[in-house]
Amino acid sequence: MKCIGWFARNSRVLMAGGAMALCLASQQAVAQAWPAKPVRIVTAAPPGGTADMLARSLADGLSKQLGQSFIVDSKPGGFGAIAVQDVLAAPHDGYTLLVIQDGIASEIPFLSKLRFDPFNDIKPLAELARGGLVLVGNPKLPARDLPELIRYIKAHPASVNYASYSSGMLGHTMGLQLNRLAGIDMSHVGYKGSPPALQDVMGGHVPLMFDGTATSLPLIKAGKLHAFAVSSPKRLTVLPQVPTFTELGYPGLNQVAWIGLWASPDVPEAIQERLRAATRKVLETPAVRDRIAELGLDAGLPKSQAELSASLHAAHDRQGALLKAIDFKPE
Repeated sequence: MKCIGWFARNSRVLMAGGAMALCLASQQAVAQAWPAKPVRIVTAAPPGGTADMLARSLADGLSKQLGQSFIVDSKPGGFGAIAVQDVLAAPHDGYTLLVIQDGIASEIPFLSKLRFDPFNDIKPLAELARGGLVLVGNPKLPARDLPELIRYIKAHPASVNYASYSSGMLGHTMGLQLNRLAGIDMSHVGYKGSPPALQDVMGGHVPLMFDGTATSLPLIKAGKLHAFAVSSPKRLTVLPQVPTFTELGYPGLNQVAWIGLWASPDVPEAIQERLRAATRKVLETPAVRDRIAELGLDAGLPKSQAELSASLHAAHDRQGALLKAIDFKPE
């Protein structure tokens, strides 16, 4: 409950100047009592997925910070819609939270008709981790770096494909951007998830793929994939030899996605603030930062809710413009 709205609704009967102070004091009391029972963190990722692993690290840290159990509940499917709808169906009291990628607002609306508004029905409270995509290829490709790869693609016009984990998402549109910026003509092959796409890249059926670092990293380290560049602002500590697209002259491919902690905006603001503060402390612990780095990600930035919302709108607009340019239709 927001005090301004509460005061507006009750101003006819509560004209005393202490009404706003009374509401604020009430919210503080609610926040101090919270959590009085276990808190459920719903995640859209399957068990063992990146968001699921982050949610479990967060749950453990919050349990230690706040002295109450935080339980991760995996609800994959429906491009994340199943998890969101589960959260929206629960009481908006701070005892059901959500961990999901920013794509629920910036990408998924272009792929599926959602029964909720991702910009208004859910609210990002904190950024947990962020990372770019990595352009990986079959190790047998006759190119060891991005300039060589681009020359190879130009020498074989209309014959080099790239895979993505889903049509219409960042792994797809980054290939469109590279085509435009480098003057090449790769064709896109969409898959349902990273695992089948990576299998085909390793098998030589599709030579290239834009993928998340968490799923590609073990295969890169094992020599089953070759990494050409990453879209993050700086090189990854776990892949120090792989340059960024910006270093290679393609700053337009400097893009990251983030996984965050979300809740219904109706959760009392004082509880939201307590959650944000506790989450920031969890992200500052060495064990959690090390776990995030192992996934090829960076710990989330201490952004305000307004900054997170602005980044969602900007990413949504950028993605929409790229898909409109190719007259994209959901499969």
